[in-house]
Amino acid sequence: MKNLESREYPHVVALRCAPLPVVRIAFIGLGHRGRQSLVHYMYLDGVEVRAVCDLQRENREEARAVLESHCMPAADEYGGADDWKEVCRRDDIDLVYVCTSIRLHADIAVYAMEHGKHVACEVPIANTIADCWRIVDAAERCRRHCMMLENCCYDRFEMAALHLCSQGAIGEVTHAEGSYVHDLSHIDFAKRPDYIGHWLTTGNPYPTHGLGPLCQAMNIHRGDRLARLVSVSNRQFNYPEVAGRDMAAECRLGNMNTTIVTTLKGKTMVLQHDISSPRPYERRYLLSGTRGFIERESHGRMKSLVPGVDEMCEQEAFFARYDHPFYQSHGDLARRVGAHGGMDFMMDYRLIHCLRQGLPLDMDVYDGVEWSSLVELTRLSVEQGGCPVDIPDFTRGAWNLDIST
Repeated sequence: MKNLESREYPHVVALRCAPLPVVRIAFIGLGHRGRQSLVHYMYLDGVEVRAVCDLQRENREEARAVLESHCMPAADEYGGADDWKEVCRRDDIDLVYVCTSIRLHADIAVYAMEHGKHVACEVPIANTIADCWRIVDAAERCRRHCMMLENCCYDRFEMAALHLCSQGAIGEVTHAEGSYVHDLSHIDFAKRPDYIGHWLTTGNPYPTHGLGPLCQAMNIHRGDRLARLVSVSNRQFNYPEVAGRDMAAECRLGNMNTTIVTTLKGKTMVLQHDISSPRPYERRYLLSGTRGFIERESHGRMKSLVPGVDEMCEQEAFFARYDHPFYQSHGDLARRVGAHGGMDFMMDYRLIHCLRQGLPLDMDVYDGVEWSSLVELTRLSVEQGGCPVDIPDFTRGAWNLDIST
């Protein structure tokens, strides 16, 4: 296991790079999420889309149509299996935006940084601890930003809760709960073998939606860090239908995975993941502090117990009091043009703002790899009967630095 002494290059906590008045972007992967993101950039100042890369001709054609419909210059198009490498080697690209199959995330991120590019990559950024370390080492060696595109950190509710916590309204957060419950039984797995290889593996293969916003509210890597987890799954009681395949033999996921994480300072988190039960979509978000409590319930309802404030269950009353400044200034545009209620646009807006101003990003490489590391770590814990598993310190001790200046 790597440690602080093995660091060859300085850490990149609060990394600042030279401001980019115009951010020149290459999109690698133009499926549903990639095309959605491309649309967001049509509404942002100071960006140029220089290249688009995807194996499917129809995806490239749709990307071309997006640029044309917004009167933007045409981007160079790439369609070969390894063309992403040529894109990363170009000297007129500042940011590589990765929305490919998960199995390529780490390889593209590392290669892009080695060729001087900043990286924004869909979730999870890596599937293995080894790949997490490769990404960290590349970011430190190359001094490039590498941000995982965890859009849920920019949801209006999560950002309002973060704003509430920054004001000390609920005191010190000591316990948190999050979940990703999303019935994906409608997916034709026969046409998506990459889904079988990722989504149906043991443990929690998609932890970052629940974990990311909780870590921000609990100041992880800003005075505390994740230390250990225990993960258990029930067995799989129903299976996706895939013609000609015995999914009962292949599917090791379990309907529900539950993971308990402890931090170095003794705080706790509970994460849950279920994509195969007939349940309503839920991204639970709960924060319990020394002075108060906040929770988002199903159907957009919420509870808060804050000193001096009556319990509030109406969304607009909550936002009227605690809406984050980002949503106060850009919320209308985000909700009008952005996916997932505006959170995706807000994420892209903040990324470009920070790159243009030369500011540290809201989420750095250590956040992305640590949140993604639970893919492998939960699997290891489940396979060992729920044994505790240590979470590596990817910052090699830099999580406790004073970066206020």
